[in-house]
Amino acid sequence: MNEIKNKKVMLNTKDMSAGSGRTKPVLDPGNHVVKINSITLDQTPYDSEAYNINLHVETAPLGGEFEGFFRDYNDQSQGRYEGQIGRVRISPFPFKDTTLPSGREISRDQEILKNMITLAETLDMRDGLDSIEADTIESFMTECNNLFGGSKLINMCIGGREWENKEGYINNDLYLPRISKDGIAMEGLDKENSRLLKFDRAVHVKALVKKEPAADASFKANSGSGDDFEL
Repeated sequence: MNEIKNKKVMLNTKDMSAGSGRTKPVLDPGNHVVKINSITLDQTPYDSEAYNINLHVETAPLGGEFEGFFRDYNDQSQGRYEGQIGRVRISPFPFKDTTLPSGREISRDQEILKNMITLAETLDMRDGLDSIEADTIESFMTECNNLFGGSKLINMCIGGREWENKEGYINNDLYLPRISKDGIAMEGLDKENSRLLKFDRAVHVKALVKKEPAADASFKANSGSGDDFEL
């Protein structure tokens, strides 16, 4: 009995938000087991010819006191998500036709198709993918959403880039790390000889670099250099 009383309880803030002790409804970077609710092909705001593939993922139901976001805030009768959710880009970089400095030409659409093959093989749905035919990449990705949306749980190593909102809170722009000699970013469950990347924040998250504060006004006023003083 004394051993039970003296046993230390390990405290952890990993999935908590600052405002409460509840698990956050959104995903942070890390190793997660998720399903894909939907896939969208989204134009970048700065280039109409460049696309991001966004995987809208959800963890397995968390149960207990967890309270997820509403599935549709304007129609709350649809209920809430049962797990944490996140929008995860399938690549750190957008897809676009380009020519590398080496002279190698990159086809936007072919690179998108290759990524869909990787996803299909992870989900054991290659036959379904191969049955899709479409005139445009936009139409093709609509069919991919129909095929993969609501599919089974898989493992993901999710990285990202930190950014600061107007209120000063740090958020994460989530994406899958690129395949490397160290491993892969998504994999089926209970895979023998797993090659899944083990999440490492120092490697897989691009930390926010805070801007240096402006020089103290009194320093400038007392510098003796007037308006021409420059650091």
